[in-house]
Amino acid sequence: MYKEIILVLLVGLLAWTYQAIQPPPPKICGSPDGPPVTATRIKLRDGRNLAYKEHGLPKEMAKHKIIFVHGFSGCRHDEVIVTRLSPEVVEELGVYSVSFDRPGYGESDPDPRRTMKSLALDIEELADQLSLGSKFYVIGYSMGGHAVWSCLNYIPHRLAGAALLAPVINYWWPGFPANLSTEAYHQQLPQDQWALRVAHYLPFLVYWWNTQKLFPASGVIGRRPEIFSRQDVQLLPKIAFRQNHKGVATQQGEFGSLHQDMRIGFGKWEFDPLELKNPFPNNEGSVHLWMGDEDHFVPVILQRYIAKKLPWIEYHELAGAGHLFAHADGMSEAIIRALLVGHK
Repeated sequence: MYKEIILVLLVGLLAWTYQAIQPPPPKICGSPDGPPVTATRIKLRDGRNLAYKEHGLPKEMAKHKIIFVHGFSGCRHDEVIVTRLSPEVVEELGVYSVSFDRPGYGESDPDPRRTMKSLALDIEELADQLSLGSKFYVIGYSMGGHAVWSCLNYIPHRLAGAALLAPVINYWWPGFPANLSTEAYHQQLPQDQWALRVAHYLPFLVYWWNTQKLFPASGVIGRRPEIFSRQDVQLLPKIAFRQNHKGVATQQGEFGSLHQDMRIGFGKWEFDPLELKNPFPNNEGSVHLWMGDEDHFVPVILQRYIAKKLPWIEYHELAGAGHLFAHADGMSEAIIRALLVGHK
């Protein structure tokens, strides 16, 4: 009798656990239960839709074509480079930019089979369907930096140049010295350390961890005030425009966007960025890494190591800057000029 009761309780516990860790299905844009489709979209090789938004000069008139990759909890509306240039500078440099919703964000379909490589191939296909030419630039901000590393590894022959802006780091890249990655890892808030541990070691629990109420979940998702530097706080009014599209990024569900980002970004990568070779050995292009030395989201000590290990990357460390430095006055022009003109 007691054995049967214990067995029933165990089965019930397992069933409850299974249900608790299963994310809800996404609310696909354009489906009966999903948000409406308002963006311009392309259909990718596997049938997924990818939403995008164009900025700057018409691409037919532009000399330089850029693909901008948004960060964690961002979307196609968060392009912070060309949109912040004056019309005169856009005209002078001949710049066109396209930003897109990464899979699961905004109005782009989720990709349950997403990998580091698949995102690079999405970017390449976007460039081809928009007829951007044989070569284009990529700029990735924060978590969007992962896409830039992926492009440098999988499609370097398609790149005219690349820029990483405060790129989020995977602490488990094998090229980092263990003591350095450990030191950087422990600079994160305790709840973020746990959130990253779960993403790396127990990715199937990412949804549950970030929705349960027993322990503090990700401080980045929760926008804890401690993660903002002094400069970040000063720049917050500059990103007030994001209120105009609040909720768009995760309207199809947090699992296919935020949680998938964590699973992929902090999981085991198929390559080590610290082993990449210079994609521009003849100085026909350049790769830039911009970083604030007071960034509380991403430890600067790991970026310094990357710059030392990969000397072909042009490293720009900004004194007193935080994670939002790209929104500061004059930064977009400095970043774009370094990328398009600086190496020539």
